Amino acid sequence: MKSKLLFSSIALAILAIAVLSFHQKEEKMLRHVVIFKFKDGTTADQIKTVEDAFRALPSKVSEIKGFEWGTNNSPENLAQGYTHCFLVTFASEKDRDAYLPHPAHKAFIEKAGPFIEKAFVIDYWASK
Repeated sequence: MKSKLLFSSIALAILAIAVLSFHQKEEKMLRHVVIFKFKDGTTADQIKTVEDAFRALPSKVSEIKGFEWGTNNSPENLAQGYTHCFLVTFASEKDRDAYLPHPAHKAFIEKAGPFIEKAFVIDYWASK
């Protein structure tokens, strides 16, 4: 009985390792990080308009595989006036390249542009 229990435990452990290994080998994702510094005098309503417009992009651009955003809350005092970070995830460079000239993305840029003093953008392939 003990040997069957030991065998079952080992089999379960091997299965768990296999599942974890499978998930770690999942397709890499391309991250598109956008960080904004708003112009002095930009109102809270104008900033909300930009936030809402950016948050609407995943429903308009099918190439977007993931999206999250937030505002800076770092205690380090190194943000240099940048307050908003948006993380857009794509499955491939082809998808990202389709997003950049997409009409919905261009419309967002036009809407946000008057309020943005600076934008910092970096893309990278996510690694664990």
